[in-house]
Amino acid sequence: MTYLGVGRRKPEEQEEIHINMERTRKTVQCTTITKELKWEQNIRSLTKKAQQRMYFLRQLKKFLLPVKMLVNFYTAIIESILTSSIKVWFAAATARDKAKLQHVIHSAEKAIGCSLPSLQELYVSRSRRRAAKIAADPSHPGNEPFRYLPSGKRLRSIRTRTSRHKNSFFPTAVSLLNSVPLTPR
Repeated sequence: MTYLGVGRRKPEEQEEIHINMERTRKTVQCTTITKELKWEQNIRSLTKKAQQRMYFLRQLKKFLLPVKMLVNFYTAIIESILTSSIKVWFAAATARDKAKLQHVIHSAEKAIGCSLPSLQELYVSRSRRRAAKIAADPSHPGNEPFRYLPSGKRLRSIRTRTSRHKNSFFPTAVSLLNSVPLTPR
């Protein structure tokens, strides 16, 4: 029996799948996927963790720390939780789930007293950065979708038949990279 998962506590009981006759839990690096490929449980977990860390941000604010230190704490502790596997789940998340996570960001903005990047901005920046790394590395297994058109100015868009595939990482990343000027190969 092999279980995948990271963390001190045993995660809630989940359905198991069989891969090559091994039992494998559907939790990888604290990212939970349900049988129906829904992300509510994962986002609920991220929201809970981020809310717990907000307590420490408020305590630091009470100690009159400078705004720059509060922003550094937010970026290192809270934003890193909110963006855990964001490239995987963001496109498939419901508007309600995204609003819950955005509410945490808004609470942090109030506590710190300055504006912070929205969840959408975090997703776009991380996806662009990851897609650029994949596109630049010809040995990467995911490099195939990042092919340039004959003009060499834009990437070839990926044809999709379903909205689930259209909202997945590679089609979204290609459109994000096409929305900013690229240097041709």
